[in-house]
Amino acid sequence: MKPVVGITMGDAAGVGPEIIVKSLLSKEIYDQCQPVVIGDAKMLERAVGVTQADVAVRAIKQIADAKFELGTIDCIDLDLLPADLPFGQVSAEAGNAAFEYLKTAVELAKEKKIQAICTAPLNKEALHKGGHMYPGHTEILADLTDTENYAMMLTSPKLKVIHLTTHVGLIKAIEMINPERTYNVVKLAHDTLTRAGFNNPSVAVCGINPHAGENGLFGNGEEEEKLIPGIERAKEEGINASGPHPADTLFFRAGRGDFDIVVACYHDQGHGPIKVLGLEAGVNITVGLKGGVIRTSVDHGTAFDIAGKNIADERSLIEAMKSAIELAPRE
Repeated sequence: MKPVVGITMGDAAGVGPEIIVKSLLSKEIYDQCQPVVIGDAKMLERAVGVTQADVAVRAIKQIADAKFELGTIDCIDLDLLPADLPFGQVSAEAGNAAFEYLKTAVELAKEKKIQAICTAPLNKEALHKGGHMYPGHTEILADLTDTENYAMMLTSPKLKVIHLTTHVGLIKAIEMINPERTYNVVKLAHDTLTRAGFNNPSVAVCGINPHAGENGLFGNGEEEEKLIPGIERAKEEGINASGPHPADTLFFRAGRGDFDIVVACYHDQGHGPIKVLGLEAGVNITVGLKGGVIRTSVDHGTAFDIAGKNIADERSLIEAMKSAIELAPRE
């Protein structure tokens, strides 16, 4: 059977509804999965008007009511937002709604009614105003699934990156890194790629300091203290891990095929190279969630500045849906 993919609307004041509508015009997507949106039907209908798409919106209350027909978007309608929600403005209502969409999707995934979650972007300021004090999707998902050992993974056609830390300041990120975290993320990278069909995937770990510390010349021994013991532990278990490597050359080497995935130490170290390759190609994947919950996402934000103008690019969401389809369980 084709997997059922739940697409959460994210912050409806942003480009989420528009890119969802544009993505679900694709016959290729319907050929590969059964998509259902989790959000507000009225926001999708407004997006249909903005995009002038030849598609209808069907408001439903449960997965069993979905028909999964190209030309009609099935939407589990939580009906949380006013029809005149302003585009491009931070709103507590929209922030709370984005959380509730995701919570509903997780509940459906736990019940095996959907096989994967694909998320449109949310706005962190709106999320906080709505009463949900999380840094982003990844941390919400970890909390809702009671998962402690998880990581953010970014993929593009030429590069895969997984992170030791994400949405924290640089000084805090370095404090948070330790051998146990290094080992866990290396193992998550190995296990994820192995399940995806990679044979003995090669996992390369970035250094924290310039030139990976260059044997103590730069930094205060962070590589030796925080990274190397975790890498060695993984290698002892038969994982094809290496590093720490200098970050200024590692991403180039991985991009040309020397390694299957890079372990980045902090947010910008990993996000920068992926985004240089093109926002339309990047996909964000949450790795390690309990219960086998699969989650993929666009690798861009709510783009408030262009919301409601019919210029948002849907290609990253299409790539995220394809990744969700690829990773979804088929039991």
